[in-house]
Amino acid sequence: MAQQLAEVGYLADESAALVSYLATRLGKPVLVEGPAGVGKTELAKALARASGRELIRLQCYEGLDEAKALYEWNYRKQLLAIQADAATGESPVAEPTRAGVGSIAEIFAEEFLLTRPLLAAIASPDPVVLLIDEIDKTDQEFEAMLLEVLSDFQVSIPELGVIEAVTHPLVLLTSNNSRELTEALKRRCLYLWLDYPDAAREIEIIRLHAPEAEQALVERLVELISAVRELDLKKPPSIAESIDWARALVLIGADQIDDEVFRETISVIVKHRTDLDLVAERIGLGKLGKAGP
Repeated sequence: MAQQLAEVGYLADESAALVSYLATRLGKPVLVEGPAGVGKTELAKALARASGRELIRLQCYEGLDEAKALYEWNYRKQLLAIQADAATGESPVAEPTRAGVGSIAEIFAEEFLLTRPLLAAIASPDPVVLLIDEIDKTDQEFEAMLLEVLSDFQVSIPELGVIEAVTHPLVLLTSNNSRELTEALKRRCLYLWLDYPDAAREIEIIRLHAPEAEQALVERLVELISAVRELDLKKPPSIAESIDWARALVLIGADQIDDEVFRETISVIVKHRTDLDLVAERIGLGKLGKAGP
């Protein structure tokens, strides 16, 4: 599995490769936790590319409900259908007719259904990768609904009946660990913790995505990134931002990172004003790579 992921541009460590393999063979969801920006979402995208499956993504947020995650009815289209039948003298509660909406049952037909990510993944005739991103942003009620869906891979729609998965999706749930998820959800999932990579692996990742950057430059960049991450920042630099920094340095023709280059490009990896001040005080301006009190 590590080789397959590498071929699509994702350098997985041993644990990520093993859990990905087990998920594909056992058909179990994977809960991927770790700091923001360590490649949790990218793992799902890489699995989709490696397996040739479509990626269906549910981006979670506070207040996400069943209607936005599973399905909802297209009330506007239903109303237009009722009005059209009323104009022709048909009643929406009459017996079904061949030319229009003749009954309440026909108002709740599949043509009026708005499919959301969870239902789309289950109803898909082809295997898909379902990414439920940042599940920790939802509440426990949403988790309970999700458990029901993931347990049986089916959705019950009162007006239509039960829709069962033809092929089980490969499900990845990501969490930035902003709140503790329920034990019930964790029991149903394989678990993977992704952390920032060690220096050698991060150099390898950057070289893969920014091959034009010189080895010495990348090594220095990773040394500085590691020092920055050790500070108490609102948002430590992600791996994607490490790659962006390498590409930015190449674009400006920098062959080393001195004080001036560091000061001019630090905003590529540090995105809060207070963080910028802290990095300048503790690492930059003559103290590169010497983080500490």
